[in-house]
Amino acid sequence: MASPNFRTFDLNLLRIFDEVMAERSLTRAAHNLALTQPAVSNALRRLREALGDELVRRQGSAMEPTPRALALWPDVREALRRLQVALAPEVFDPAHTQATFVLAMADATAAVLVPGLVRILETEAPGVQLRMVPLATRDPRKLLADEMADMAVGHFPAVMADLTARQQAGEADSYDHRRLYDGEYVCVMRRDHPLAALPEADFTTDRFCESRHMLVSFSGRPYGFIDEALALLGRKRRVVLTVNQFFTAGRVVAHSDMLTVLPRHFVGATGLADRIVWRPLPFAVPSVHVDALWHRRLQPSSAHAWLRQSIVRAAERPEFG
Repeated sequence: MASPNFRTFDLNLLRIFDEVMAERSLTRAAHNLALTQPAVSNALRRLREALGDELVRRQGSAMEPTPRALALWPDVREALRRLQVALAPEVFDPAHTQATFVLAMADATAAVLVPGLVRILETEAPGVQLRMVPLATRDPRKLLADEMADMAVGHFPAVMADLTARQQAGEADSYDHRRLYDGEYVCVMRRDHPLAALPEADFTTDRFCESRHMLVSFSGRPYGFIDEALALLGRKRRVVLTVNQFFTAGRVVAHSDMLTVLPRHFVGATGLADRIVWRPLPFAVPSVHVDALWHRRLQPSSAHAWLRQSIVRAAERPEFG
C-alpha cells in the first residue's frame, strides 16, 4: 500500500475525495465544487496514484468506493471539518440563519419537548427548521455517526453505562450527552377495566403478570426493561401485542382489556384522559433517565450549541410535567 510524501501531497485532493464520497458521483461532486468534471477526474487520478488504490469504481451510474476509501473517508471528513472550524469559525445567529436540524426521538419524548422547541423557533429562530425522525433503537450511536441525525433524545441505559465505563477507564469516546429529565413509567389501562376499580394496594404483581399486555418496542423485540425487572423477581408477563409508538399504545389500550406501560407524563398528552387511567407499577423498576446524545464532531459548532441549549430549555419547561 503506497504512502504519499506528506510534504509534497496536495491537500486539495482530499476536498475532492470527500465530495466524491459524499455524492458517489463525479458530476454532482464537480457541480458542488464549482469545477469541471475532467478536473475532478484528474484530481481523483492523482489521488489514486498517491495512495496506490483505485478508491472508487464505476457501478452503473454510481461510484462504488473501495474498502480503502471507506476506511479513509471518516478521518478525511473529520480533518477537513476541524480545519474549516479553525480557519473560519462558524457564527450562528438564530434570528437570521436558515438551518435545518434533525432530531431522533420517540413520540412520548417529542410530546414533552417539541411544543417548547416550537415556541423557541417562533420567537427566536424563524428561519430554523426541525425534522423529527423515528427512534428505532436504544443505541442511536450509528445513526449519529452516519450523520442521519444531529441529536438523539431518549432513554439509553446501555449507551450511558458504556460511555461512563469508557470515561472511567480513560478511553477516548466519540459521543457526548446531557441529562434532560427523569421519567416515571406507570401501568395504563382503560378507565372501566376490572383492575381500575381495585384499591391501589390490591393492584399486585400477581394481577399485573396475569393480565394481557401490550409492549411499546422500538425494535419490535417483545421484551423490554419491564420484563427485565420482572425477571429479577422470577416473574414473567404475557405480551400479546407489540407496537412501536407510545401514542398507538394509548389508543389501543383505551379500547381493550390489555395493560400497557407508558411514561407517566405522556398519559396527559394522549388526549385520552377521559378513557384511560394509570396506576403505579406494583414492583420496583430502575430510574428512567432521558438524555440528549450527539457526536463529538458537532461539539465546536455554534449552531449545534444553540440546538443543545434549546433542547435543555424545552426540557426545563416541559409541556406535560
